[in-house]
Amino acid sequence: MTIDTSSHPYLAIARRACDTMMRKFDAPDLPPKNHFHYHQGVFLSGLYKTYELCHDESYWNYMKAWVDSLIDANGNVSAFNAGHLDDLQPGVLLFPLYKRTGDVRYRYFLRTAAHYIRTCPKTEEGGNWHKSCYHDQMWLDGLYMAGPFSVEYGVTFDDPALVDDAIFQAQMMQKKTKDPVTGLWYHAWDATKAQPWANPETGCSPEFWGRSMGWVPVALLEEYELLPEDHPGRKTLAALSVQLLTALLPFQDPKTGMWYQVVNHPEREDNWLESSCTSLYICALCKAIRLGLMSRDLIPVIEKALKGLLETVGEDENGLLIGNVCIGTGVGDYAHYIARPTSTNDLHGVGAFLLMCVEADKLLS
Repeated sequence: MTIDTSSHPYLAIARRACDTMMRKFDAPDLPPKNHFHYHQGVFLSGLYKTYELCHDESYWNYMKAWVDSLIDANGNVSAFNAGHLDDLQPGVLLFPLYKRTGDVRYRYFLRTAAHYIRTCPKTEEGGNWHKSCYHDQMWLDGLYMAGPFSVEYGVTFDDPALVDDAIFQAQMMQKKTKDPVTGLWYHAWDATKAQPWANPETGCSPEFWGRSMGWVPVALLEEYELLPEDHPGRKTLAALSVQLLTALLPFQDPKTGMWYQVVNHPEREDNWLESSCTSLYICALCKAIRLGLMSRDLIPVIEKALKGLLETVGEDENGLLIGNVCIGTGVGDYAHYIARPTSTNDLHGVGAFLLMCVEADKLLS
C-alpha cells in the first residue's frame, strides 16, 4: 500500500478505512447485527478516535446511530449478555455520547454496565471470569473488555473502587499468566486447573496468542491516560505495559516487521503473520513512546512494523482491504490457534488497525 504523503498520512489511512466500512454497513447493521458486542465496540472505538483527530461529524453520527439502534428510551440495552465481558466493552462509546449530549439514556446504561462489571463472577482471589459460562477462567482479552470502561467510569463519576479493581485485575493477570523466561503472557488462566488446555501446575493455557497480548498494553495505556497524573495506579499500569511490550520486541519478524499468530514460534512453517496483533503492538508502542514511557530509539522498530503491515493492505473498488486477521478465537493449543481462519475487514481487525493509525499519526506526523 502506498502511504499518503500529506502531513498526516496515518490519519488519512484511518479515514480511508473508516469510509470503507461505513460504505459497507449502515450503522445498525454492523455485525453481529442486533448484538452489543466488542466486535462493533473496538471498530467504533477506533472510528471515534479517528473523529477526535479529524472532526468529521459523519463519524460521530455513525457511532451514535449504532448505539441509538440498540438503546431504548429508558437507557436499556437488551442485546447483550450481562455475564460476558466481551459484551460490556462497547460501553466506552457512551461516555463521549453522554458528555456531549447530556442524554440520560446514556448515563443510565453506563450505570448498568458498571454494575455488571462490579458483580461479574470472580475467582476466589477476585479475578473476573471472562464469561459467566467460563467458570474460574481469566483471559487476557478481558483486560480490554472491562478495564478502560471501569477506569473511565470511576474517573467520570467518582467511583475509585472501580478504578482500583481495574488495576487489581491487571496485576492479577500478570501474576497468573506471565512466563518467567520470555516475559510473555499466556492467553488464559484457569483457577481450577481443570480445563483441557490448563497446565496442571500453573493453570495457564499453553501458548502466547498474538492478539490476546495486544489487548493488554492497549487497555492499560488507555487507563493510564484516563487517570489523574498524581494517581498511584499510573505507575503500575505503565510498568505492566512496558514490561510486556519489551518482552514482545525480540519476536518481531526481522523481514517484515510484523508479529506471528503464535508469537514465540516464528520458526514453525505453519505459523503465519497476523495483522491485528501487529496493529495493537504498534498502537501500544507508539502510545508508550508518546507518553514518555519508552525510548524514542524504538521508532525504527515501529516504522518497520508499519511498513510491513501496510504492504499487506490491499484496495479494490470498495476501499481498503485489511486481511490476515484471525477471527474470534477461544483458548487452546498451538494447533488450535494455527487452524483459525483469517478474514478481511473483520471489525476487530479494522478496529485494531484504526487504533494503530491514530497513535502512529500522533507520534510520527
